[in-house]
Amino acid sequence: MRKKTYVGIDKDENGGMTATGKIIRDAWAFGILPENETCAGWSQAAIEDLWRKTQAEWEKYGFLVNNLPEEIRARYLRIQQEAMRRAREAGWDPARELDD
Repeated sequence: MRKKTYVGIDKDENGGMTATGKIIRDAWAFGILPENETCAGWSQAAIEDLWRKTQAEWEKYGFLVNNLPEEIRARYLRIQQEAMRRAREAGWDPARELDD
């Protein structure tokens, strides 16, 4: 039996607006991963390790965007805006998530 791996943020459902997508975007913002890393083929364990690393970074700043240093905050906001634009183009509707 083959282990399930991640499809990659560029192929993820909802245009990458998933829990795993958030982990990857946060890793990009903090410079843990280069922004061209989609994590395609990564195991669940590798994604969980990435989550731990991003959580450690967020903890330094009290888990608040406004506490991020300007460079990281600007990168984070740019990445989020681009992700939302791409996701909407792919058919993602944030209002639907509120209905669940």
